[in-house]
Amino acid sequence: MADYRKTLNLPDTPFPMRGDLAKREPGWIAAWQQKKLYQKIRKAAAGRPKFILHDGPPYANGDIHIGHAVNKILKDIIVRSKTMAGFDAPYVPGWDCHGLPIEHQIEKQHGKHLPADRARELCREYAGEQIERQKKDFIRLGVLGDWDNPYRTMQFSNEADEIRALGEMYRKGFLFKGLKPVNWCFDCGSALAEAEVEYQDKKSPAIDVGFPLADSERDKLARAFGLDSLPEQPVHIVIWTTTPWTIPSNQALNVHPELMYELIETPKGLLILAAELRASALERYQLDGRVLAAARGVALDRIQFRHPFYDRVSPVFLGDYVAADAGTGIVHSAPAYGLDDFQSCMRYGMRNDDILNPVQGDGVFHESLPFFGGLSVWDANPKIVEKLAEVGSLFASGNLTHSYMHCWRHKTPVIYRATTQWFVGMDRLPGRDAVEPGAPTLRELALKAIDETQFFPSWGKARLHSMIANRPDWCVSRQRNWGVPIPLFLDKETGEPHPRSLELLEDVAKRVEKEGIDAWFKLDPTELLGAEAAQYDKMRDTLDVWFDSGTTHWTVLRGSHADVSRWPADLYLEGSDQHRGWFHSSLLTGCAVDGRAPYDGLLTHGFVVDGQGKKMSKSKGNVVAPQEVSDKLGAEILRLWVAATDYSGELTISKEILDRVVEVYRRLRNTLRFLLANTADFDIEKDGVPVEQWLDIDHYALALTQRLQEQVTGDYARYEFHKIVQALQNFAAEDLGAFYLDILKDRLYTTQADSRARRAAQTALWHITQAITRMMAPILAFTAEEIWHLIGKNSEDSVMLHTWHELPALTDSEALVARWTLIREERAKVQKVLEGLRTEGRIGSSLQAEVVVRASGATYDALASLGDDLRFVLITSRAELVRAADEATEGVDAGSSAHAKCGRCWHFRADVGSHADHPELCGRCHDNLFGAGETRVHA
Repeated sequence: MADYRKTLNLPDTPFPMRGDLAKREPGWIAAWQQKKLYQKIRKAAAGRPKFILHDGPPYANGDIHIGHAVNKILKDIIVRSKTMAGFDAPYVPGWDCHGLPIEHQIEKQHGKHLPADRARELCREYAGEQIERQKKDFIRLGVLGDWDNPYRTMQFSNEADEIRALGEMYRKGFLFKGLKPVNWCFDCGSALAEAEVEYQDKKSPAIDVGFPLADSERDKLARAFGLDSLPEQPVHIVIWTTTPWTIPSNQALNVHPELMYELIETPKGLLILAAELRASALERYQLDGRVLAAARGVALDRIQFRHPFYDRVSPVFLGDYVAADAGTGIVHSAPAYGLDDFQSCMRYGMRNDDILNPVQGDGVFHESLPFFGGLSVWDANPKIVEKLAEVGSLFASGNLTHSYMHCWRHKTPVIYRATTQWFVGMDRLPGRDAVEPGAPTLRELALKAIDETQFFPSWGKARLHSMIANRPDWCVSRQRNWGVPIPLFLDKETGEPHPRSLELLEDVAKRVEKEGIDAWFKLDPTELLGAEAAQYDKMRDTLDVWFDSGTTHWTVLRGSHADVSRWPADLYLEGSDQHRGWFHSSLLTGCAVDGRAPYDGLLTHGFVVDGQGKKMSKSKGNVVAPQEVSDKLGAEILRLWVAATDYSGELTISKEILDRVVEVYRRLRNTLRFLLANTADFDIEKDGVPVEQWLDIDHYALALTQRLQEQVTGDYARYEFHKIVQALQNFAAEDLGAFYLDILKDRLYTTQADSRARRAAQTALWHITQAITRMMAPILAFTAEEIWHLIGKNSEDSVMLHTWHELPALTDSEALVARWTLIREERAKVQKVLEGLRTEGRIGSSLQAEVVVRASGATYDALASLGDDLRFVLITSRAELVRAADEATEGVDAGSSAHAKCGRCWHFRADVGSHADHPELCGRCHDNLFGAGETRVHA
């Protein structure tokens, strides 16, 4: 028997079945850097429309985690896909460099009492080291960007431009100094931004405290309740609180103007409680009570009660924020330690100087406070409860576990604390009105900007809208060393900024541009103020670190990287926590400076959780480190996992999930290997066949590829990457692997190497390979480049230097797809019958079978259009088509062929042995080897 295998056009390719990604990826990255691939892309894209994805800067502290990897990979997919779509899409990575976490690291390493200038020097060095560590890991993920020239908020030019952005907001009247309660962390010794506060459960004392009625107010209270006089008993209005430490600073009591309040006679005297909460309160106090009278809260306005243990009065103020869902319906007001309390007292004419604020920055009461001076607020809690019991004002005490504010860095409880700080005002401001009378407030501008922003996913809009609608003024000052200064000179008598502040801010910015933020801290005021210097204090406060990143639309897009960027950015992309972080601060600074958001679109991704949906933590041992995945499986697998996951919710990862991703990758790679192997001897310029000369099934494969490309490019534009992975997977497995390529093998392997039939198939495969490689390039960056190295023009070429593949045009592809859809449906029925024969042992491969297909209507017409090529589509040695009368008589008859098997193509044909010189060949193979070759029309 002759060895006819050597006469077949068997596939061959250097593209290995195993990717060996973990070992080979570092070499590809090194090659990209050596070839300066990013710079080549910029050159190739020059002159195209720009697409700017502005990088939200990760904080320069600690190794990157899986959340960082998700974020950077998503950004890379978008930038690459926009490049492929014909945009000039630069990517400038950035880092957030100032702020407490870095300062805290330096304090841990070098102690807390370093000279300020030395601390800043060490902070700058530390941030630089952290950037280099993180940069290496980001590059390892295959992220293309301007890594040689990233932006850093600690660059001198960025620090200077941040001061200029502050000056612009000051010029427009949005910046003001004021006393307000702000989130305060005792461990930080500083105010905290809203985004730096997280909520955890905390066990707190819960107490009911009676405030005795002032003796002079008995007649007034009687009238408020519609009584001629009060019984001769002590009277208490009762509050409920979980912060006993605020009682020493009580200055008022709040009731809701519309709630009903009752005067109740009890064995402990007369009590005032909200009607809705009377029963539960008396049960807590273990008292019986009789209601003497009732009145709405408005009737109690300004009636004076006395502090339980200090000699001062506590008047009743009206407050709409008082609720009747818990407690007593009366709120004790310590304006230094609660925003609602502060605003209520301000409305009633209290001045800043009147506000009692005995808690110092470290959380300890000032020594001068009677009874509790020198105690921390937490240590004072039980002492204050004891004091209330001692004076007879404690009606009930217990403990309550509730959600409470904590510092996100130290994980310790924080408080509201009134301090003099600098704020960006959300609502009407005198300074703003002086600049632009009647102009929109910052809140109005921001809400309008949200309406004009596109959100991915759409629910982000409502979330950001509610945050802006309800947020207080933004406290932007911090009491730290490592940060951009608020470089203002304040009048020692009035506290007001110097009248030439705008001019002075620019003078400082110029100095910072040359020397960094130390230029301000070491500045002698006489250098700028001359003889006036003695009248002014130089501010030492620094800006909230969210102001740093929130102004990068000014400092980067229009500053350090203006030559490659554009304002506004097309897209900001970050995790869902950034609705109250970077998205938020960028929106407020953008609206203050420009009257609009600095972005046209916001994309939000969720957090990464383990296979059981649990948050990752080292203590649980469920952390998946991106470095370990890259070293073991390859960054390509991480990229594919990110793309395949619907990022709009939580992203789940585990070993089992990654194993499934590896399997998806393997199937895609094997499909691509088939395409490459069967076009190895094909040159499109020399061997390409015009689309008009392709076979019918090739046209169908082209139509499916066109549909796939339309869907994929649309999904890239909509940032729906998981749909792309699913579409590529289905196309490779179903349309190609299980159908087109399965049928194509016979034509590719058995027809003459240079025949029109084979070259047409190869031309189709070449276009499919081009299209798929480019479609997957934004996601499977390494594999796409590996393929391009094999099919590209030269070794310097890259898939990223090209756009989506331009597929040949087809006429009437709708009818073509409809007809072949019917053929595929009938083929599936035949395969089911043949599978039954295989199970019964009557046939081996499908080529051993002969089938008769009975079909009617459009299905018959579709199958009949294939003529003799029907058997190639069904992959049987013989196929007969019979017209059925109707659907009821349709069906498939199949059996084993009685003919001999061709030793070359393995078809069972009647003409095997008809040529004496090669008795093992069928007539078709003999013609392909020694004659003019067979003619294929449809498949």
